[in-house]
Amino acid sequence: MPDTPASDPGHIARLKVFVRGLKLDVEIGVYAHEYGRTQPLIVDVELEVVGGGWERIADTINYETIASKARMVAGQGHFQLVEGFADRLGLACFDDERVTSVRVRVEKPEALAPHAEAAGAELLIVRG
Repeated sequence: MPDTPASDPGHIARLKVFVRGLKLDVEIGVYAHEYGRTQPLIVDVELEVVGGGWERIADTINYETIASKARMVAGQGHFQLVEGFADRLGLACFDDERVTSVRVRVEKPEALAPHAEAAGAELLIVRG
């Protein structure tokens, strides 16, 4: 018996689309020395998408769309917290109605340097 494809009408398929290790320069931080300059962030974004028939780029979420949203959010001015950056990016990813959840992980490599590789936050947003 052949395998039933996940996109079979009798099934609900959930796909995870992700971008990992996206490097961005962002104006971020709460301390005086962090204003007026950018700092590197490493961003991971994972979207859960419902649908099926993933044969064409239009059937899924384009990786470049995720990266573009991250760059757009990064350009929106100074963020005090990585949590705020993650929240704004996560909400931007819900522009596509097929997205059911978004996980955003933001690492700030210079936050505790040289004592730690990175510090940051991970946020999960589920469509309500």
